[in-house]
Amino acid sequence: MDAVSSVLTTHTVVAFGLGACLVGLVALGVVLIRRRNPGGAVDHAVLEAVRLMSDSPLEFRRGLDQDAADRITSRLLRLLRCVAIGITDRDGTLLSWDGEANDHYVDLVDPVGTAIRKKRHEVVSHNKVPCNHRGTCRMRTAVIVPILIEDNTEAVLIVVGRTRGRRIVQMAEAVSKFVRTQLEAARLEEARHELQQAEIKALRAQISPHFVYNALNTISSLIRTDPEEARELLQDFADFTRYCFRAEGTYTTLSDELRNIDRYLTIEGARYGSRLNVRLKIAPEVQSVVVPFLLIQPLVENAVKHGISKKPGGGTITVVAQDIGTEAEISVEDDGVGMDPALLEGMRNSRSSAHIGLAGINHRMHQVYRDRYSLMVETAVGAGMKVTMRVPKFVRAVRPDMPGYAGGEPAALRRGPAQARPSAALGS
Repeated sequence: MDAVSSVLTTHTVVAFGLGACLVGLVALGVVLIRRRNPGGAVDHAVLEAVRLMSDSPLEFRRGLDQDAADRITSRLLRLLRCVAIGITDRDGTLLSWDGEANDHYVDLVDPVGTAIRKKRHEVVSHNKVPCNHRGTCRMRTAVIVPILIEDNTEAVLIVVGRTRGRRIVQMAEAVSKFVRTQLEAARLEEARHELQQAEIKALRAQISPHFVYNALNTISSLIRTDPEEARELLQDFADFTRYCFRAEGTYTTLSDELRNIDRYLTIEGARYGSRLNVRLKIAPEVQSVVVPFLLIQPLVENAVKHGISKKPGGGTITVVAQDIGTEAEISVEDDGVGMDPALLEGMRNSRSSAHIGLAGINHRMHQVYRDRYSLMVETAVGAGMKVTMRVPKFVRAVRPDMPGYAGGEPAALRRGPAQARPSAALGS
């Protein structure tokens, strides 16, 4: 019996010991889980905030209107998980309110005006406003933050929270910086668009008055001798000027740009006769590529004006557009008088009318494609000039915004062998 009791006692002790260890491990696990859960919740919240911020588009790209305000208030409400988010314009007029406690906005009108006037945030406690649902109303604090850009109020952000204290104020101020960044980015986008439009207007103004005069003079001289040719040239001239002087349009397709170049060369060909030969070689795969409006035409005009017209016997202009994988390569080449390659450095930042296409177009390419794409110029005195550019087939937010034009596609002719010449890149 003693032996049996001894064995039972030993087994019982071991069993109780294992049970105690198991209970201890479970308890430890609970403690560990309880200690880890808050950190996991914080990590999840941080990741969610980062995701919402990174996925946020430029809400105010087209200005601060009701649609943009609705999108941003909905996004911020999900991000902050507060009671409500509101946005007003610079005058305090409410554009959007998302969440609860919307009946309290009338109580915030005066504090909004104060925040706009004093250019500082205002904090409104729920205890200081009338409320018919004081026991159930979720609002505890409203923070009103003016969005300042260059010391001017552009909008007002309202954050309604369910807590009091400094934390809700810090949240509102942090989020207001995000909204301000979007408004600043929208303003930069608008300024960039206005700059592009101004540069296009400058390009239109640079279309030589002599070209217009000479084109009309050539057409008038053909009215009696060849009225059918005069009629066709007059139509080409009308289509050319209508394309160049359109009031809208920042981008166009390569096919439309080359079609207008074909019109220009047809008019100049009637003027110069046998002194001007033209070769066009256009790959069908690149005709739909989107390019900045009037990107190539000034290069062709330079080739005629500065290359061929100054050569006693005239010459040939070759325009090639070919498919290079994810890019399109366009080149404008003439076998005219050429120039000293050392002069290219002085032309890099030139604003003069001579060879205006090189510096101006290179600058426009940097604006659209950043520093990834530049003009490549090959030239030598007496050996002509070749200007080559590569453009990507696809760029985000770059799309044709000009209507199509009727007319035939540029002819596709074989390009003759090019003479080897020194080259230089026209960088920024």
